[in-house]
Order: sequence, then structure tokens, then C-alpha cells
Amino acid sequence: MRTWLDLAQSLPLDDLVVIADHLVRVPRPNFENRYEPYATPFELGNMIARHPRKKGVRILRDALQLVRIGADSPPETQLRLAMVRAGLPEPRVNERIVDDMGNMLHPPDLSITEFRIAIEYEGQGHSLPDQIDRDIGRTERTLAAGWIEVRISKRHMAHGAKLAIDKIVSALIEQGWKYDDIAC
Repeated sequence: MRTWLDLAQSLPLDDLVVIADHLVRVPRPNFENRYEPYATPFELGNMIARHPRKKGVRILRDALQLVRIGADSPPETQLRLAMVRAGLPEPRVNERIVDDMGNMLHPPDLSITEFRIAIEYEGQGHSLPDQIDRDIGRTERTLAAGWIEVRISKRHMAHGAKLAIDKIVSALIEQGWKYDDIAC
């Protein structure tokens, strides 16, 4: 946590949010050797309050307002921030899809529940043969539940995530969102 405080002197806002999202992320014990997050948003807020005159504390306050629990990777946080800045509905982070029968499906990286859009960031690990099979199954279940799946890769994140935002806007419009709803 203290390193986050120190980094506020030299890092931009988005990088500080990425780091804080990692700190507050609830670990997945079957993949990690820990059960608790490194910090809670409350603890980060207390640390900021204990150092009111430290250089960078203002940007940390701004970053803390943007922190969300659940992001599993920096690109997920970066995409979420780009969506919010573009005026799109703020996505939920790694919350399970519930189908019309009440069955709990997988948690997409990001989702816009009211428009039934699941957004998946496909990093390098998604090119492994077993993962490709799992991803295909995930997509089939998502579509069967009446949701749209938007898949984003590194190339979509260039230039402020413009291509990613365009894909998400297209999915939103397909699901009934009005383009004039964009707040930017």
C-alpha cells in the first residue's frame, strides 16, 4: 500500500487506478496462495487520510474514486476507465451472468447487465489450446443466455481504446441503447 502512495508522485491517474484495483482484488484461491486482498478501499482511503500533505495525495483521492473490486488484469481496468470516459454505462467487474432461469453462468471480465453485454479481454493466455476450447464454450453459454459477447484484444486498446469503444458501442446499439445517450 505504501508503494502506491509513493508512486502517486510520478504515475498518471490510470496507472494508479490499475495498481489500486490489483490491491483490492479478491484473490481466487484455486489460482493463488492467498485468500484476502492486499488492501481494501477503506484501508487505501485511511492511508491517504494519514498523509494529507504528501505530494500526489490529490491524484490518489481521484484514483480511489475510480477503484472497483474485481478486475483480474490491468487491461480490464484500462478498458473500464476508457468506457466511463467515453460516456458508456459503467460496466460491472467480474460479476456472474444470470440466465432467464436463474442459473449462474461465468463472470465476464466486464458486463453491462441492463443491455446483456459480456465483455471479455483476451490476453495472451487465451491463445492456448485448452483455453480456446473453454472460451468457445463460454461464448456458446453467453449467447444461449441471450447475451452478446464482445471480445477485446490488445490491438483494440491502442489509441485510447478507440476500437474497443467502437465495438462496445455497436453492441450497445444492437441491444437497444441510443447513441445519443453518450455523455461525451
